[in-house]
This record gives sequence, C-alpha cells and structure tokens, in this order.
Amino acid sequence: MKVLSVMTALVIAPATACAADDPELRALREQITRLQEHYEQRISALEQRLMQAVPSPTRPSVAAQPMEEAQPAASIQPAAPRSAHGNANPNTFNPSVSLVLSGLYGNTSQDPATYRLRGFHLPADLSAGLAASRGFSLAESELGFSAQVDHLFLGQLKLALDANHQAATEEAFIQTTALPKGLTLKAGRWYSGIGYLNEQHAHAWDFVDSPLAYQAFLGRQFKNDGVQLRWLAPTDTYLELGAELGRGNNFPGTDRNQNGSGASAIFAHLGGDVGISHSWRAGLSVLSTSPRDRQWSDFDTVGNEVVNRFSGKSRLLIADGVWKWAPNGDASSTSFKLQGEYLRRTETGNLSFDTLGTSAGSSQSQLSAIQSGWYVQGIYQFAPEWHMGLRADRLNTGSVDYDTLNANLLRPQGSPTRQSLMVDFKPSEFSKLRLQLSRDRSQLGVTDHQVFLQYQMSLGAHGAHRF
Repeated sequence: MKVLSVMTALVIAPATACAADDPELRALREQITRLQEHYEQRISALEQRLMQAVPSPTRPSVAAQPMEEAQPAASIQPAAPRSAHGNANPNTFNPSVSLVLSGLYGNTSQDPATYRLRGFHLPADLSAGLAASRGFSLAESELGFSAQVDHLFLGQLKLALDANHQAATEEAFIQTTALPKGLTLKAGRWYSGIGYLNEQHAHAWDFVDSPLAYQAFLGRQFKNDGVQLRWLAPTDTYLELGAELGRGNNFPGTDRNQNGSGASAIFAHLGGDVGISHSWRAGLSVLSTSPRDRQWSDFDTVGNEVVNRFSGKSRLLIADGVWKWAPNGDASSTSFKLQGEYLRRTETGNLSFDTLGTSAGSSQSQLSAIQSGWYVQGIYQFAPEWHMGLRADRLNTGSVDYDTLNANLLRPQGSPTRQSLMVDFKPSEFSKLRLQLSRDRSQLGVTDHQVFLQYQMSLGAHGAHRF
C-alpha cells in the first residue's frame, strides 16, 4: 500500500505542475486511485480473516497444557466459527491425526506359546501374552486423533491395533486447558500417571518390551476409566502432584460391576536441572485396587494345574528416577539417560483354591503376599542417529502365605531375571529401526535367548513426549 502511495505521488505531482487539464493525465490519475482503493479493500479483508483465524490471546498456550503428549502448536485448532443460529460450521472440524506403524521379527530359543510367568498371580491370558511371537508379525500399531474442543477443553483418542486384527481403545479422554492455579482435570480412559514408564505409549519405549516388574504387577501397563486431577506448582523446581479415581477393571484390579470406584492412585513428581548439561526427575506413586474373583492358573503340590481366585486388597508402591545428560543441554548428537524403577506390591484377602475341581477338592483360605521387582537401564546416544542401551530386570517372589492351603499350593521359587541389549537407528524423529538381544530367565530353570528386529514409523501429527 505504501508503494502505491509513492507511485501516486510521483505521477500526480509532476502532472499537476505541467498540465493540470491534460485529459490523458487525468485518466491515468483516476486509474491509479482506483487501483489503490482496490488493494486497500483486499488488505482490510485479509486482516479481518486473520483476526478470525487466530485464537484469543487469553487462551492458554500448548506448552502450558500438562498433556501425556503435548501436541504441536499447528495441530491445535481454534474454536469453530458459529453461524447466526449458533451452530458450528460442519466443515471446520479438522483434528490432528497420527498413525504409528510397527512391525517385529522375533527369534527365540523357547516356544512363546508355553511361556508362563509363575508366582505372581497373573491371569492366564496376561501371563501367556507377555512373550513376543516367533517369526514375522505386526507389533502394536496406533491410530490417534486430537483437537482443541474450544477454549476450555481438548480431546484425544488413541486406538491400538494388534497383530490379531483386533482394535482396542487405549485412551479416550477430555482434558481442561483453562483451570486456574496450575490445575488440570482429565476424564475418560487414560494410562495412569503412576511411575515413569506407565504413562508412555509403547512406541516411546526404549526397548521392544516392558520391564518384568511392569509385566508382573501391572500386566504391562495400567489404564483406568475415571477422573484424574493434576497440580503443577508455580515454582522454579518442577513439582507435580496428582490423584486418580476410576473403575479399576484392569489388572491388578477386576471389573466388579458395582457403583463406586475400584481403583485409586496418588503420585508426586519432583525434578530440575543441575547446571546446563544435567536434568533429573524423581517420583513416588501408590496404586490401590480391590479385585473381586481375580483368576490365575497355578500348580498344586502334586503337579496338577489348578485355577484359583482372589478377592481382597492390592496395593502397589512405585519409586522411579531419571537422570539425563547432554553437553551444554544439546542432545542433537550426544546424550545419556539413566532410568530405573522399584515396584513393591502387597495383597491380602480371600483365596479360593481349585475353583474347577481338578485337584483333591476346592477350599477357602486367606492370602497374604509381599512381592517386589525393579529394573534399571541406560541409553547412550553416540551419534546423531544412533542409540544403544542396556537394561537389567529382576523380580523377587517375596513372601507368599496361603494360610491353610500352604500344603496344597506350590510356593513361588526363584528370582526371575532378564538382561537386554539394544541398538537403534533413527534417521529422523519419525522413523526408528531397532535390534534387541535378550537373555530371559523369568521362567524357573529355563533360559530363553531372544533376538528382535523392529521398525516403527510415525505419520501425521506427533507431539513431544514427556521428560
């Protein structure tokens, strides 16, 4: 617009001085004036459209949203414009879409079909499903949708697609974005905020599988249907407190088909920086569930496989810690991460022995068990596109008392262990190729040598993961 004004002045001024009444000059001046008015109108219209498209400055930024995965700014859509009748324009719904494709090749010295993690009261379907299959297979793929609902809420849906052509809802929740005092409320289905690894999706793990302690005490991961409240303290040191209340129908809980909640959890996370090259985070969590008639397979003292049931209280304590290093805070070419968690579970309640009547006969007793497990892993980035890592897992069968049924049931023995080495190649943040070697001694008297090759490809919107 300034250029047009200058052109107008350059043309009109000499023309006025030399020949004010020349018809050709008057026509030229009129054409330039109309051209200037036309462009001013177009610029004004574009400014109005831009004002309508930009969200209100009072709306919280994406960085302020304590999401499981903070979405990129371009993926958050402004509130849909409304017509004179108050209805949203149906053509404005445009959520961010993400797709994670994952495939796996497994080579194991033991048959995964016979795998059983004994001594930790896992339901048969979970215990048998912890081992990866042999040969080529699809790993878990993930389809996600997320969008800003309006200036108060956002929504997210994550669907998991497994190798058996089945789809399951991993997460489906709404979350507030404008509560005061650092508060965030989430409702729906979500991975619990307990521990460090539990809240991460499988494609964000540093290894092909989850640690043994997560498999034994959470059936891999714990997700809940309910509500979650988080509070982020307004301090220089990172401090986050959270509480959850939910249905608790997933292991270690069960679906009780009654009013009220079946699971509760509280957690606290503390973290900060040490200089410019180091950062850390530590956490403490407690998960409480109330399983009813939770079944698991076991062996009696004469070798018969029996199905038992447990009803009572289950409480899981998790302590976690992470330390990260990158020279001058730049992790683009070199970095190191040390990560570990300790899990301790206490269960007390009623035990029903041999509910199918395949042994000497069924009977009732009390169960009291204290068991624990841990893992520690280190991930070293030795080149911009290359990482290598080591992980050590260990479970402690602990103290298990079957009371009057001690003479009928085999007591857990041994300490399951596993060591894993992985190397992955990441040409970009959207693709990953991984080789993992594991020595698995989680079954009594059996050593399983495992080799895994995995690919993971991310398409579409893909937000940054949590610390």
